[in-house]
Amino acid sequence: MSVRDPGFSDTGTTWIGHRRGTGGYARVQLAMLLAGISAFAQLYAPQAVLPQIADYFQVTTAESSLMVSMGTFGLAIATIPWSLVADRIGRKRTISIAVIAATILGIVVTLMPTFELALAARFAEGLALGGVPAVAMAYINEEIHKLDAAAAVGTFIAGNTVGGLSGRLISGPVGEFTGSWQTGFIAIAGMSILTASLFMVLAPKPQGFIPAGALGGTIGDAIRETASNSARHMRDPVLLVLYLQPFLLMGGFVALYNYLGYHLTDEPLLLPVWVSSFVFLAYLAGTVSSPIAGRIAGKYGRKVVMLICDAISLVGLAIMLIPTLWAVVLGLIIFTGAFFGSHSTASGWAGAHPRFGRSQSTAIYNLAYYIGSSILGFVGGFFFQSLGWNGLIAMVASVVIIASLVALIVLPQKHKPDPKPFGRMAN
Repeated sequence: MSVRDPGFSDTGTTWIGHRRGTGGYARVQLAMLLAGISAFAQLYAPQAVLPQIADYFQVTTAESSLMVSMGTFGLAIATIPWSLVADRIGRKRTISIAVIAATILGIVVTLMPTFELALAARFAEGLALGGVPAVAMAYINEEIHKLDAAAAVGTFIAGNTVGGLSGRLISGPVGEFTGSWQTGFIAIAGMSILTASLFMVLAPKPQGFIPAGALGGTIGDAIRETASNSARHMRDPVLLVLYLQPFLLMGGFVALYNYLGYHLTDEPLLLPVWVSSFVFLAYLAGTVSSPIAGRIAGKYGRKVVMLICDAISLVGLAIMLIPTLWAVVLGLIIFTGAFFGSHSTASGWAGAHPRFGRSQSTAIYNLAYYIGSSILGFVGGFFFQSLGWNGLIAMVASVVIIASLVALIVLPQKHKPDPKPFGRMAN
């Protein structure tokens, strides 16, 4: 029997979300995939050219990583304000504005004459990019049927991995062959313009949420509702643990990738920069694992999937201690796939747990995600500079273990939505 599309109930009055296999579901999936590519290609473009940036601005290894950290920090603090905007003007419109503004600011970064000004521009670019992850999970959970939402979130995370991979894989070789990290950034901006345009064309008209502006609510009402929702989320022990997961796991993940290029181009591996950039193809492991983890989580439970993925990531880290290229690549593939499996599961859970105020929940999740990225990604530089590659691996393994133990102790075996509704949604 065919599934009705769009996703209204049999009575035709209640929105239940697009079902898997329908045209609406496919359009949401593809649009969010493209949004993820556009945003995360820009966010992580500097990672593949950090050695070039360090040489260009005459800064240290740890200081060069601030080109990544300032972008992620800007994104982190912008997520909650963007969630307020999304509640006011709608999800699709918010994402469209965010990716266009970020693309413009990404070009501005290349024009900055000093390292300090480049960092300021990267921070502004991060502020703009915050509109994508802050809204994406809420949009998916509102437009996709609850039985298919976990898989849909996995596809968005897969888009994030493709974007992160593209940012590194394009900026690195382009910057190497042109002798200019700025050219690598411009190439990423061009790709982002294309993917952002396709998102705006393909994303279907939202059905599962009515913006506050359309209902005549004031900006003051929106601010109060955002503050109330956020405060409620921060008192929920399940959500607090879910917010801790990305702080620790993403922090360790970015720390590893920030200094991977230095490890690959140093003794004993001594790879050229353009060759080392291709190691970032390991990101494809996350592209594959994210939707798979989402489907398995929908069947067997999110907690089990998260814990298994964390355990697998530790195996990958252990393999990366072997000082050969094949071991580094194999371990990186395992670690990356496991990380994105855990992340897609936790992020989907953070968006699904509250019945209302979902944009605030996903915004707080992303706040923790990118604050962890900014702080631990930078701190990892001190471990790498003082203790070498093995010291960095030990740091990353430690944060994974802490995240796993907290999740094991606190999170329920099965997801139960928040029974107390609040906020504003369409019927």
